[in-house]
Amino acid sequence: MKTICLFAILLSGLAWVSCREKERKFDACGQIEATEVVVSAENSGRILWLGIQEGDMLEEAQLVGCIDSLPLFLQKKELEERRNGAFAKIIDINRQLGPLLANLENLQRDFERYRTLLTKDAATRKQVDDIESQLKVTCRNVQAQRQTYKNNNENIRKEIAVYEVQIAQKIDQLAKCRICSPISGTVLTKYAEAGEMLTVGKPIFKVADLNEVYVRAYFTTLQLSGVKLGDRVSVVVEDGTDDPRRYEGVVNWISAEAEFTPKNIQTKDEQADMVYAAKIAVPNDDFLRIGMYAYIHLKP
Repeated sequence: MKTICLFAILLSGLAWVSCREKERKFDACGQIEATEVVVSAENSGRILWLGIQEGDMLEEAQLVGCIDSLPLFLQKKELEERRNGAFAKIIDINRQLGPLLANLENLQRDFERYRTLLTKDAATRKQVDDIESQLKVTCRNVQAQRQTYKNNNENIRKEIAVYEVQIAQKIDQLAKCRICSPISGTVLTKYAEAGEMLTVGKPIFKVADLNEVYVRAYFTTLQLSGVKLGDRVSVVVEDGTDDPRRYEGVVNWISAEAEFTPKNIQTKDEQADMVYAAKIAVPNDDFLRIGMYAYIHLKP
């Protein structure tokens, strides 16, 4: 009698396992993933404040922290003073040439007057030639001095342009002292705290958009022949219950190259060596979490 009871219990257990296996039949299997962004320091310096905690919801471009920017600000002010000093060295060419231009005009009038007098025999040829010679020399001096002033001003403007570029670089570096979230999402991991020293490239926090998650699943070549971008599939999330949640997902990416089946991934044909990765987008109802297993059922 005892043997019969044990046999009945064993059959019942096998039936339950068989039922569970039937429920878990799938075409592909994968894990819930999301688009994650690691925000790293773009400047070196001490963190003055960092107002985030893991689990916080952030908006795109939201300011969450700041790196000490005083040294950069002082460098920017120094460059601005140098630029302003360079502006003061620019020469007003017409004002500087004023005396020479006035002398040139006087010589021009004298030349015209003496040339008129020469026609009336009231002046000599030598007087006309002397004035003409002075006029030509003065004209050449004006042209040479004007060119010198132009070259000087051009060099100063190039110097100012260099300062402008350096100031723009400092402004850009100052902006990068602001720690902002690049996307709207949830803070997954916080790598630094206020008061810590940062170097360029050091991670500060990781954020992910959990509103739209996806399952990275793998399909065999045979399965892929019936799958295309935009197809809707059924996604069953492994939550440990007998009645797991079901979602409708959309295939939005399929790899162009085959790869060996990852060790932690199952396929309908577990003997398949080469598979194709695919992403199935799933709308999140705040229940889905990164790392949860999900089963894909292709719709007939």
